[in-house]
Amino acid sequence: MSYNASNISVLEGLEPVRSRPGMYVGSTSVKGLNHLLYEILDNSVDEHLAGFCDKITVSLNKDGSATVIDNGRGIPVDLHEKGYPAERVIMTTLHAGGKFDNTNYKTSGGLHGVGSSVVNALSKKMIVEVSRDGKVHYDEYERGIPVVELKEGDLLPVTGTSKTTGTKVTFWPDPEIFETVVFKADAIRNRLKETAYLNPSLTITFTNARDGKKPEIFSEPEGISGYVDSLAAANPEAKRLTETVSINGARDGIAVSIAFCFMQTFGDTLVSFCNNINTMEGGTHVNGFKAGFSKVINQYARELGNLKGKDQGFTGNDTRNGMIAVISVSHPAPRFEGQTKTKLDNSDVQSVITAVMNANLQHYFDRNLPTLKKIIERAEMSVKARKEEEKIRTSFADKKFAFEGNGKLARQESNDPSKCEIFIVEGNSAGGTAKTGRDRRFQAILPIRGKILNAEKQSMDKIIGNEEIKALISALGCGFMQGYGNDFDITKLKYSKIIIAADADVDGGHISALLLTFFFKFMPELVYAGNVYRAMPPLYRVKPKRGKTEYIYDDKALAAYRKAHGNNFDIQRYKGLGEMDAEQLWETTMNPATRKLKQISVDDVVEANNITQILMGDTVAPRRQYIEENADKANVDV
Repeated sequence: MSYNASNISVLEGLEPVRSRPGMYVGSTSVKGLNHLLYEILDNSVDEHLAGFCDKITVSLNKDGSATVIDNGRGIPVDLHEKGYPAERVIMTTLHAGGKFDNTNYKTSGGLHGVGSSVVNALSKKMIVEVSRDGKVHYDEYERGIPVVELKEGDLLPVTGTSKTTGTKVTFWPDPEIFETVVFKADAIRNRLKETAYLNPSLTITFTNARDGKKPEIFSEPEGISGYVDSLAAANPEAKRLTETVSINGARDGIAVSIAFCFMQTFGDTLVSFCNNINTMEGGTHVNGFKAGFSKVINQYARELGNLKGKDQGFTGNDTRNGMIAVISVSHPAPRFEGQTKTKLDNSDVQSVITAVMNANLQHYFDRNLPTLKKIIERAEMSVKARKEEEKIRTSFADKKFAFEGNGKLARQESNDPSKCEIFIVEGNSAGGTAKTGRDRRFQAILPIRGKILNAEKQSMDKIIGNEEIKALISALGCGFMQGYGNDFDITKLKYSKIIIAADADVDGGHISALLLTFFFKFMPELVYAGNVYRAMPPLYRVKPKRGKTEYIYDDKALAAYRKAHGNNFDIQRYKGLGEMDAEQLWETTMNPATRKLKQISVDDVVEANNITQILMGDTVAPRRQYIEENADKANVDV
């Protein structure tokens, strides 16, 4: 086969975006769909950060479209040097926009100047209306292609007059690109509320015309201090130990805002942002915060005599035991690891945050010794608890599990984690079938007996003392994160896919929920990295009088099958994985070529944590209220 210049494709204009949408918005799932709206929102927020916008309206419309309106300056509509209005150039050209010129935007979020054009490319239709100079200018696109005909040198058509300035963008996501074109309203609502906390002088109005509810107004003049207070209030079971402390500073063009308080809980909750982007995996700004806070607390502990002579200093986890913190930085040239932009990578941020922390914390603690002493007391309690935990860990490590001998883990032959996967199955019956049906070259099987402990309710010693959890931790090989020892290391993970294979019934759902709670609380990096999956076993096996056997995964699909085939077929309902023979289990649930897997992901760490506390915690009233309010949604998706 020849390979020459004729084999080289050049994608022009917005073709690369439609060809590889996942590269630009992360995925073609509902998460990627919502990301379209966030890109347009971020443009309006950038106008606010530049000092020209204080009101944004976001609407989900009945016809499936979304609208974002701001009262900023309005996208420029005068002629660009390319011979067309600047708005047209911005909407149809990758890497065109005011964010590449530091005179207009000192900091910005979004896709760094490609956001509007990407949304245009992935929309079935987009309408742009710009209010500038007393006029309303109009433009329209279909799948990124202008439908308002302009000759070189023409300006946009004017459809009316306006006494204000601003931009209105309405777009209809393209069903040819996305798996669903129904926006996830709850996630958008949370994003808008979060944005309001990060921008205390901004007012955002949210209307969801699809559910007929009244518009919501998000305005948070207390900023991230109010955010910390809301996070603290979200856990009514925990006692508050300190007031909310606020720190602000700037150096070398990098602005820092931090707020924190302490609760009578173990572990910490750190929520971080850079240029309004939620950095769920942290990064250099979080590292700087941790280092700066630990250094200051250890210095004071020695000055006050809590640490003496050769006493080992408090660890970072000790000093943050019970902390809730929100960290926000503004950077003129942010760098992020990976396409999803959830981890900040600028090395200069760490030293700036540490310096700002050092100066401001000393100023605060010198005037608020009671608060400082409470934090040091929490650190001392953490040290005691950590020593007890280390005893449990040592005892745990001394027990070498002979998995094959005690009927638990059935290992795979390969030692290449990138090729290996582990199935966590319910009970010995399903475990035995899975062991027989698997491809032993790369698939491991870990049966668990009954339901594991609820990680949201139990103490640390009970959790890591549980036989099933110990077997799970040992099988994965990467330690676990939460608590005081914090020996989790994702690079030691033995499997690229961790697959929960529970029965498709209420008990199976409960077991899945318990396992997901454990992963989210103790190994959250596995979820963030996309290593955790749930198998989707079929509910039915159907065989028509004439034709081949098929597997059906839910009642809706069964109703459709009945409509197509009448009653001329035999049907078997699977009550559990153990009812399948090894060949059926392989074909439906384990064979990479034919199975269905659902990857577990988290769009909003704070919301996921709140829902986990509500549904899996001890307090009944919030759980009852949540279930009553969300019963019609059937599945809680965080």
